[in-house]
Amino acid sequence: MIKETPEVIDRALLADTPLVIGVDEAGRGPLAGPVVAAACVLGLKDKGGVPAGLNDSKKLSAKRRAALDEGIRASSRFAIAVVEPEEIDRVNIFQATMLAMTRCVADLCAGLGREPDEVLIDGNQTPNRRCEDWRWPARAIVGGDGIEPAISAASILAKEHRDRLMVAAAKHHPYFGWERNKGYGTAEHLEALRLHGPTPLHRRSFAPVAQAVLL
Repeated sequence: MIKETPEVIDRALLADTPLVIGVDEAGRGPLAGPVVAAACVLGLKDKGGVPAGLNDSKKLSAKRRAALDEGIRASSRFAIAVVEPEEIDRVNIFQATMLAMTRCVADLCAGLGREPDEVLIDGNQTPNRRCEDWRWPARAIVGGDGIEPAISAASILAKEHRDRLMVAAAKHHPYFGWERNKGYGTAEHLEALRLHGPTPLHRRSFAPVAQAVLL
């Protein structure tokens, strides 16, 4: 249950205020690690409003992205969902991304205690009619992570969360350079895959990993 002091009442809890959620994902392309999606409602708490300088997470320096991540967490309501490699391999990466988006929006709505008027999603497709549990009005926006602040915030949250997961995983699987490449198929990663074979965090349905299994 969400608890608020009388002085700080989230506008999202007021039925007469439109509620818009921004959604984005991180980690469709890597050979290893999960795909992560974030859902965000900006500027709900009385802690400085919407952070300045929001943009597509890929266009921000690591330092700036980390600072914005902290600001978003302090001033917004959000939820993050993680779909692990085993499920990615079972349903495919596209469907896993749709599942992650659906789960984070569901979690955010449960926390807010109300449904959104609209969900804005980066890209050209939404989970509508692609995920059984998706039930909200949705609009896909190509390049939305660079032009819609709520999507930008979700982009940063998803990217930062996934990066932290991969840095932590690198400590247990040190050969692959995940603290640097975050699971993407760099030359360093591919060579380590050839020499050491895949880990439980590798996506075995991805061609370079599948080929390494056959070596």
